Amino acid sequence: MLKIPKKVSDRWPAAVKNLVGVAVSHKTKDVSEADTVTLVKDMLAEIFGFDKYNELTSEQQIRGTFCDLAVKVEGKIRILIEVKAAALALNDNHLRQAINYGAHEGIEWIVLTNSLEWRLYKIKFGQPVDYEHVSSFCLPDLNLKNEDDQRKLFLLCREGLTTDAMGVYHQHISVLNKFTVAQVILGETVTGTIRREMRRYFPDLKIEVESITDLLNNEILKREVLDGDKVKDAQQRLKKAATRNAKAQQKKDSAKTSEPDAAATE
Repeated sequence: MLKIPKKVSDRWPAAVKNLVGVAVSHKTKDVSEADTVTLVKDMLAEIFGFDKYNELTSEQQIRGTFCDLAVKVEGKIRILIEVKAAALALNDNHLRQAINYGAHEGIEWIVLTNSLEWRLYKIKFGQPVDYEHVSSFCLPDLNLKNEDDQRKLFLLCREGLTTDAMGVYHQHISVLNKFTVAQVILGETVTGTIRREMRRYFPDLKIEVESITDLLNNEILKREVLDGDKVKDAQQRLKKAATRNAKAQQKKDSAKTSEPDAAATE
C-alpha cells in the first residue's frame, strides 16, 4: 500500500534508538514541555526527515497564541503538532486544543505527542467540526522490521508527506474497516450468495433472504458495526461508490454504443 524508500528505513534504527533513550530519560526526570518540544524537533529532523531550520516552526500564531510546532513545506503549513511533556499522558483535552487550532486555520492533519506516544488525526471540516483518529504508535514499542510499524512511522515522514501517504492510508482504512465490511455483508449480493450456498447444501430447506439478514443483524454481527455514526459514514461511502461506479459504467457503455455509428459515418 505504501512504498517506503530504502534511504528512509536506513536512517531509522540509529535515530530511533538514540532519541527514544533521550525521551525515556526525559519522562523519568519529568522535564518541562519546552524541553520536550526541543526533543520532538530533533525527532522530526532525524527520524522523520524534516529540515529542522526551514520546515519546522514554533512561531505559528493561531487565535492570539502559538501552537507548539507546525510543519511548513514549500510555504504551506501541512501539519500542526501539539506537544506535551514526556511524563504527561495524552488525553482528549490536549486533542481538542489541537483540533481547534487546525479547524481555525484549515489545516486537516494534526499530531499529538509527548515524544514517546504519537497520534495522528484528520480534521473533518463541517458543522460541527469533527475529527478521525488515523494512526498512533508508541515509539519505544515499534519493531522496525514489522511492516505495519514501518507504515505508521512513514506516515509522519517528510517523504511520506510529499507522496500524500497520510491521505492514501486514511482512504485505505476508511474503506477496509469493520463498519464498511459489515455493510457489504448485509447487502443483497452477499445475503443472496449465502442463501444460494445454504440451498446448495440443503436443497429441501426453504430459506428466505430476510431470515439471513435477521440472523446477521441479531446474532452474528456485533452491535457496534450496526449502529452509530461510523455505520452511517460507511453506508454513505458505499452509496457514493456505487453511484460513481454506475456512472462510469454508463459512460463506458455509451462510448461502446457510439463506436459503430462513428464507423458507419466514415
